[in-house]
Order: sequence, then structure tokens, then C-alpha cells
Amino acid sequence: MKELVVTTIILVAGAVALSAHHEGAIIPAKISADDITGSIFAREDMTRTEHDSGNVTLDVTTLLSSDKKFASGMYKSGKSHFEATDPYGVDEFMYFIDGSVTLTSSDGSVQTINAGEAVTIPKEWTGIWDTDGYTKLWVIYSEDGSGL
Repeated sequence: MKELVVTTIILVAGAVALSAHHEGAIIPAKISADDITGSIFAREDMTRTEHDSGNVTLDVTTLLSSDKKFASGMYKSGKSHFEATDPYGVDEFMYFIDGSVTLTSSDGSVQTINAGEAVTIPKEWTGIWDTDGYTKLWVIYSEDGSGL
């Protein structure tokens, strides 16, 4: 088996994305079963952010597309609450590995997404995000590349 060689590191919105090349070929970005148990957050390219609220988040970008409009990865957050009064800004698919999030849309409708469930938030969404903590897989599309 040939050795994986990482040839490019790109800094994007505070997160480091790896573009992996193997003998000149682009390879798929895999998140293994071991990664999903949390080992992914031990990677050197993991971004740890301490927010003013005291919440700590861990984020690993596993893929950033060559046009920088599409990305995927894994994210972990402690307890947090935020109000999105401006549109969310990106289209994001999330699959929750553990924990949950309650989304209260600006029209008052409430959805709780639990571990083992997924949600897709459109870039136009506004509302309130509440959680006691969670770990998720994420996939983001941004037409102009912002927010990745």
C-alpha cells in the first residue's frame, strides 16, 4: 500500500482544510468509525475555539472543494444558545452523532434534532439555536465560498 502524502494545507475561515493527494491523484476524504468516536479531534488540523460565552467548540474540516464552495467535516460543541437574526448564510447538512439541538424558526415552529437524526438548514434560515452539547458530521455549500 502506498503512503498518503498531504501536499496542501489551506487556511479557511479559521479552519484548516487538507487537500490529500496520493501519487498525484486526489483521493476521497474519509471519516472513519474511529474518527466518529472522537479520535478525529486529536488531529493536528483540529481547530479549538473558546467563545465569549464560555462554550468550547472543536472542528475538523476533512474536505474543501477546489472551488472553495463545498466542505465537509466533524464538529463538537458544548452548551450554546444563539439567535440568527440575519440569514444563516450557508446551506448546511448536519448528522448528529450525539447530543441534540433545538431549532426555533423565526415563524415560531420548533424542531429538535437528536443523535441519529439529520437536518439541513437553508442559507436563508433565521431563528434560535439551543443545545446542551452535541457532536455532528457536517456538509456545507456556499455559493460565494463565505462561511467555510
